[in-house]
Amino acid sequence: MTPLGFALIFVSVALSALGQTCFKAGVTRVTFADGAGVLGKAAALLFSPWVLGGLAFYGVGTVLWLFALRRVDLSLAYPFVSMSFVMVVGAGVVFLGEALTLPKLLGLCLIIAGLCVMALDGVR
Repeated sequence: MTPLGFALIFVSVALSALGQTCFKAGVTRVTFADGAGVLGKAAALLFSPWVLGGLAFYGVGTVLWLFALRRVDLSLAYPFVSMSFVMVVGAGVVFLGEALTLPKLLGLCLIIAGLCVMALDGVR
């Protein structure tokens, strides 16, 4: 995998993780009007500035992902989407005050080890 291919994948995945973090921040800040129906609640969630920001991050990340797929085999690129799990846990801990438990940490270590093994196949 070339440095540019890796950079495109990394930034794309990071933007998706940032989008998820914005989604969580957005939905926890929304308050619903008394008696709001499903459509009113959905509109309140959708038009939250944080949720809209998350959608924007996803959009840019998707465009970068398309450029990455032009350069990297799908069978090598797609497993790197699992980096988002690591990034989202980190963002949850740092920005949302979520707990980093031992099972989460062990799971993240397994993901990272798997990515390292996959990356060896892409070294040219």
